[in-house]
Amino acid sequence: METIKGKNILLVGGTGGIGSRLAKLLAGSGATVFITGRNREKLAEAGTLAGIGTERQLILDITDAKAITETVTRVQEYGGIDILINAAGIGIIKPMDKLSMEEFSQTIQVNLMGSFLLVKAVLPGMKEAGKGLVIHIPGVLGKVPMAGAAAYAASKYGLVGMMQSIREELKRTEIRITNLFLGGVDSPFWDGIDLRVQRDKMVVAEEAAKAIWFLCQQPPSGVVSEMVLQPFNHQAI
Repeated sequence: METIKGKNILLVGGTGGIGSRLAKLLAGSGATVFITGRNREKLAEAGTLAGIGTERQLILDITDAKAITETVTRVQEYGGIDILINAAGIGIIKPMDKLSMEEFSQTIQVNLMGSFLLVKAVLPGMKEAGKGLVIHIPGVLGKVPMAGAAAYAASKYGLVGMMQSIREELKRTEIRITNLFLGGVDSPFWDGIDLRVQRDKMVVAEEAAKAIWFLCQQPPSGVVSEMVLQPFNHQAI
């Protein structure tokens, strides 16, 4: 495994159930971690938990191209971005007859367009450095469809296709792309979703965070292009 001590890591979506735990793991391993979130109070809470100073707690809406450029520029002032982790996203799980155009569009904007904007802003610096690691979390719904997930699956399938295509563009560089397909994780993600699930059987957020922490330490000689982590079953009968 490759050490992450001293590396600059931009963790987008560092205030969620997985993100806040991941920030602590990364910082505890000696990395210089920058975390983003939309809520200043939650951002401060996550930063305090991980021991990340206020100068590295960045308010960010990933659908705002200008804000992303400003955030990336600020992080690069510390010596570039070695690792980008995108743990931000929204989940709207509804049957097609109840899914609105606005909800579909919002899901695409956050989960797919936001990811596009992030990678587009970060890649030039990584290309100049000649190396880097980009980790996205499509979730298993970026690989296997589910009833009621038309919007979410569309955004995640799109994300997977986009990152696989970008990987082809980067073949002759040392910039690595990793997709983590997480199954049901017991996190606040499920709080607003009207779907019967057994959260006590889900992957705990701490273990999901450890999986990402592990991926950050993959050696350049062997790229983990994708990983799948899911529970046996969490949907109620």
